[in-house]
Amino acid sequence: MNSLAALRSALRALAANKLRSVLTMLGIIIGVGAVITMIAVGRGATERVQEQMKGLGSNIMLVLPGGITAGGVRLGAQTGQSLTEEDALAIAREIAEVQVAAPNMRTGAQVVVGNTNWSTSIFGTTNDYLEAREWPLAAGRLFEAAEVAGSAKVAIIGQTVAQQLFGDADPLDQVIRVKKVPVTIVGLLEKKGQNSMGQDQDDVVIVPISTYRNRVQGSSGGKLKRIGSISVKVREGQDMKQVEESIKELLRQRFKVQPGADDPFAIRNLTEILQAQEASSRVMTMLLAAVAGISLLIGGIGIMNIMLVSVTERTREIGLRMAVGARGKDILTQFLIEAVTLSLIGGAIGIGLGAISTWAVGQFAGWQVSMTAASIVLAAGFAAFVGIFFGFYPARRASKLLPIQALRYE
Repeated sequence: MNSLAALRSALRALAANKLRSVLTMLGIIIGVGAVITMIAVGRGATERVQEQMKGLGSNIMLVLPGGITAGGVRLGAQTGQSLTEEDALAIAREIAEVQVAAPNMRTGAQVVVGNTNWSTSIFGTTNDYLEAREWPLAAGRLFEAAEVAGSAKVAIIGQTVAQQLFGDADPLDQVIRVKKVPVTIVGLLEKKGQNSMGQDQDDVVIVPISTYRNRVQGSSGGKLKRIGSISVKVREGQDMKQVEESIKELLRQRFKVQPGADDPFAIRNLTEILQAQEASSRVMTMLLAAVAGISLLIGGIGIMNIMLVSVTERTREIGLRMAVGARGKDILTQFLIEAVTLSLIGGAIGIGLGAISTWAVGQFAGWQVSMTAASIVLAAGFAAFVGIFFGFYPARRASKLLPIQALRYE
């Protein structure tokens, strides 16, 4: 019996018991659909974290002021104002592994142009901040050195602010009022999207840090030029942990911290945090795929069970085939093809179910999903393997029947 004849015979046998065949395929259908959906959800989560890492910039650290103690109560991180612009300059100057260290100050304010206004974040910093964040301009230019030194009334805005204030019009050279201070827009940032906290990174107005302090904030920083944080970008190929320790040692020296005393600052390795999230997403993907794989395993057991029943029901047919010249190999091939056909048909339906489920999760749950050809091939290949693995024993059992005993079977 050739393969084509065996396939026709297998399809006829499956068609003779349509309901049983469909029920047998249910495990494979659900398993394949679950595998595809879970991998798509897990991969989407991983890609989301990777996008956040790309939006954040590579090798980024954030140095924050430490906490203060009032009345014996520790008020927590960032309650003190210990960092200054000089600290940022020292980090960039004295630690060779640091590419840039940008001082930052931030507040919220209403931005007005004409009869349109928008509440946004006002960020005082230098051009180094955009280099640290790997945030290029879509149009315009960066701040000039004279503008940073002279508290010039200039600003660079994000895409969200541009859209809310100017719509589709060109925002460059337009004048906006920030806390009643008129500033001229000299640059427009590329779109960044949301960060890991779901905040819109494009909803920002960036001004020179001197402008922020002297005009927006009103010189409350004093002669020490205190700042809210320092964004540090480490050069490629450097050990982030070692650089973090170097920054910590430098700042402890600058703050004259005694041995054993708490640091008046905090350092957060943002890249490391996102990498940990990415690793967690990968582990979650594997766990979800493993759970879905159990459905395929159960489906395979169902196929084995039904094939064993089929062998028992068709014992006389097997004996008759052998009596007219069919070899054990032909019987094994026929039953194996039946098992694989069940798996492949169930797998094909499961792929369709998985595609619909993936779309539904992305559409209605609002999750980021990513269905790839690799996941489809993996699920289909696993389904075929299940058919071969669980169908082999019943097929072999059928091929080992003796013709005389098979013909006598009632």
